[in-house]
Amino acid sequence: MRSRRLAGLAAGLAVGAALAPAAWAHGQTPQTAPAAAQQAAPIARPPRQGYEIVATYPHDPTAFTQGLVFRNGELLESTGRYPSTVRRVRLEDGAVLMKRELDTAFFGEGLTLIGDRLISLTWQNGRGFVWDPDTLEPEGSFDYAGEGWGLTHDGTRLILSDGTARLRFLDPTTFAETGGVTVNWQGRPVGRLNELEFIDGEVWANVWQTDAILRIDPATGNILSVIDLSGLLAAGEVADPNDEVLNGIAWDPATRRLFVTGKNWPKLFEIRVTQPR
Repeated sequence: MRSRRLAGLAAGLAVGAALAPAAWAHGQTPQTAPAAAQQAAPIARPPRQGYEIVATYPHDPTAFTQGLVFRNGELLESTGRYPSTVRRVRLEDGAVLMKRELDTAFFGEGLTLIGDRLISLTWQNGRGFVWDPDTLEPEGSFDYAGEGWGLTHDGTRLILSDGTARLRFLDPTTFAETGGVTVNWQGRPVGRLNELEFIDGEVWANVWQTDAILRIDPATGNILSVIDLSGLLAAGEVADPNDEVLNGIAWDPATRRLFVTGKNWPKLFEIRVTQPR
C-alpha cells in the first residue's frame, strides 16, 4: 500500500495529474482523472530524498492530525473529525497537556504559530480561529474564501493550502488574500497539498494519501524535491491506511529537528532527511 501510494504520486508528477477532489479526504467518492491526463507522455521525475529515523515518540492514536507546530520543547497540534481540537502535547510521552474543542459545526484543519498567535483553519466553513498558544483561549476568528487544509507562514505572510495545487498567501493581520502560486513540476500542477511547514525559505507540504513531502519554492511554486517517507510506520499500525495517512510536519529551527506524524498514528518521528538522489 505504501509503495503504491508513492508510485501514485510519482505518476501524478510525471503526467501533471494535479487535483484530487477535496471530498476524497473526507470519505466521499473520488473521481477519475481525465483520459487526456492519463495518456499524457511522461516527463522526468523530481529528485527524491529519503530519511533516517532519529527518535520515536508516542502519539495519541485518536488524534486525526491536521496541523503540527513545535514550540518551547512541546508540540501544538490541531485535529479533525468531531469534536475537532487544538492542543498542547508533551513531546517525550505524547501526553495531551491541554486542549480546546471546536464547536461541532467545525472540522479542524491546519495550524501555524506566527508571533504570539496560534492560528487554525477549518475545512469547509471558511472560518479560521486565533488562539493564545499558552492557554489555548480563543482570541478571535476570521473568514476566508474556499476550503482550508494546511497552514504555515514565512514571517510576513500566511500560506494556506486548500487541497488543490494552489498555495494562497494571506495577510496575517487582516487575513485578506494577497496572492499565491501554483505548485508544479516542470510547469505541470501537482495538487492534494495538505499540511504545510516553512523550512529554510521553502514550503514543505504533505501530499494527501501519499507517503511524500514536497519541498516547494514559494516564489515560483516549483517542486525542488520529493521526500519519500515510505515505510515510516509499519504496516498494520493503523486501522485504515487510506484515511489514516501521513500528515503533520513540525520544525524546530533552533535545534534543526524535524518531526512528522500522521492521522491517528500511534507514533511521532524525529527524522533526518537524506541527500537527493
